[in-house]
Amino acid sequence: MAAALLFTACGGGSGEDVASRFSSCSVTAGIADASAEPVGEPNIIIGAFVGWDESTAAAHLMKNILATNGYDAQVKTLDVRAGFSATANGEIDVIPDVWLPTTHSSYIDRYGSRMDPLGCWYDNAQLTIAVNSSSPARSIADLATMGGAYDNTLVGIEPGAGETSVVINRVIPEYGLADLTFRSSSTADMLGSLQQATDDQRNIAVTLWRPHWAYTEFDIRDLEDPKGAMGGEEGIWNFATKGFGDSAPKAAQMFTNLILPDAGLAELEYLMVQRYDRADPDGAVVEWLSAHPDFADRLVAGTLGE
Repeated sequence: MAAALLFTACGGGSGEDVASRFSSCSVTAGIADASAEPVGEPNIIIGAFVGWDESTAAAHLMKNILATNGYDAQVKTLDVRAGFSATANGEIDVIPDVWLPTTHSSYIDRYGSRMDPLGCWYDNAQLTIAVNSSSPARSIADLATMGGAYDNTLVGIEPGAGETSVVINRVIPEYGLADLTFRSSSTADMLGSLQQATDDQRNIAVTLWRPHWAYTEFDIRDLEDPKGAMGGEEGIWNFATKGFGDSAPKAAQMFTNLILPDAGLAELEYLMVQRYDRADPDGAVVEWLSAHPDFADRLVAGTLGE
């Protein structure tokens, strides 16, 4: 199977090893025509991280396209830690939302020897701290002296998220933010707090990431990160349980062929979150594909990068 030969398996080791192996994201690396590949095992479970909308978007998009190519694909939503563990243990076949080289490096250190990378499908991801545009802070460093303007609180997401670890272990100590309350609960809580602050016209600081539909829904901007503590630009990768390329060759190559540019991903996320209120991601995918009628065929053919 073509895709399996293009990526070396991830062993254990240090975070520096992960950063070295996955510091470059080429969305066209490994793409090839999957149409002649054998289907193999027809039952596939795709993992989606709870609260990560790009994860839901990619998982349900691939579920739809796999279903028209001989597979019975299902999506299972679970938190980040459980998603990596389940994929390493073979309970999940593929997770299409692995951020490298920084955000999920600790999980690849722990579970990478039992997983195979299947390509990078988005090359401009970034962890951020965002504030309402009218508020005073311009840099993350400003929060050390302007915390009072933000109720001395930084609103985070799930405790097990890679971004939460980055904020606790890098951002807070490097910028001297120990006096702020870092409230880590859930992505839903963070977005609800952002909505409430917007309604109340109050300042707020939240951990966020790009790509995310919130940047089109709210009047927010990113704080500058002069120390690079948030990790800079990252790629979003597909990772599969070990041996997936041998058991389902066509599906593995299809995951490798996936490429979603900014505009397409933002449109799909917006449909899922705003129009379908997160209640029917499959319906949102059907509508999105109807507006992009050649996407599925081009994915299978490996021509999305042309």
